[in-house]
Amino acid sequence: MANKHRGEIDAVLDGKTFRLCLTLGALAELEAAFGDEDMLALATRFESGRISARDCQRIIGAGLRGAGYEITDEEVGAMQTERGAAGFVAIVASLLAATFSGGGSERSTGAEAGAAGPFPGAM
Repeated sequence: MANKHRGEIDAVLDGKTFRLCLTLGALAELEAAFGDEDMLALATRFESGRISARDCQRIIGAGLRGAGYEITDEEVGAMQTERGAAGFVAIVASLLAATFSGGGSERSTGAEAGAAGPFPGAM
């Protein structure tokens, strides 16, 4: 089970449960991918609520790699959720909320958006 106090979430991808965590290294990877200078700029980017499919792919990939999986963004792009695109957005919202607000849902099947916060899908 994911430890929400460490910023971890569980998400169902391709019918299997995976742990995701945006570690410091994963956040640095995202800063480089998005061209942001720091974590505040990264968080501000996500506050807009506008997340592209490529953004989802990168964020979920970084979260999986942060949790120890050896997976490429392209492999993430071939995965599926029970709710399609909405499921990916919900996973991203839960992961960002867990990372930046210190909490989040313990399990994200794509059905719930996660903890309250300034991120897309958060309530």
